[in-house]
Amino acid sequence: MRYLYCLLAITFGISSCTFNTSVPSGFVFVKGGFTKNTKSNLYNSQVFVNDFYMCKYEVTQKEWQEIMGYNPSGFKGDSLPVESINWYESIEYCNKRSLKEGLEPVYLLDKMKKDTDNKSEFDSLKYTVKVRKNANGYRLPTELEWEYAASGGQESLGYTYSGSNDINEVAWFWKNSGNKELTGEWSWIILESNQCSTQRTGVKKPNELGIYDMSGNVREWCEDWYQDYRTSIGLLKSQRGGGWMGAESRCRISDRHSFEATGKGADQGLRLCRSI
Repeated sequence: MRYLYCLLAITFGISSCTFNTSVPSGFVFVKGGFTKNTKSNLYNSQVFVNDFYMCKYEVTQKEWQEIMGYNPSGFKGDSLPVESINWYESIEYCNKRSLKEGLEPVYLLDKMKKDTDNKSEFDSLKYTVKVRKNANGYRLPTELEWEYAASGGQESLGYTYSGSNDINEVAWFWKNSGNKELTGEWSWIILESNQCSTQRTGVKKPNELGIYDMSGNVREWCEDWYQDYRTSIGLLKSQRGGGWMGAESRCRISDRHSFEATGKGADQGLRLCRSI
């Protein structure tokens, strides 16, 4: 298997393929269990979430630039979250960073083979992506993991937003992400004139687990397909977390979103996880 990882390292242009299993700084241990937060979609669902590690912060532009060699973000700044990235780019980032840091890549990404399970008419790429469940590298959270962590896990205090019932304590959203605090109804024209944008990661109050910005700043890609009664598997990828341009309702821990795997937005970023 190590030979395979070294081949992947060569493919991605990474010179080192020394592997380790240490947990990187900046991550927190999320103890698994059943969701305690009554505001969560998972409450009383009998869905058990296993232990995992989640990064305290959204991936910054500096971190993205160091691994990927370019910065697609519209709002520039090393400590701002990277944005305007699609799901496939997020998968590549996870693999490349894993290889650079001597970890086993989680995703097997095949750009030459079309994913026959991808039913989206708007996804022109449809790369095949398979998940190596036992790999110790970086990955995107599943939607279940994301909501469980956002709701406070086993330390939950039952908040509506991730870490507070007061959205201004924990989230950058449309009313507070610009030159002055806005009031009234959401309006894109007002957001633009107020120069609303992403903000430096880790400034607001963290949630009960010590994780920042889960209710705002940028929406975060999840690993899995979005599923509900209206949307079948293979159309859209899950994403969570509101964003700097989002309304209050979008920042709730229970609010769910979805997006084309090839879609990019000025409020679309990512957060990393690792399996135990």
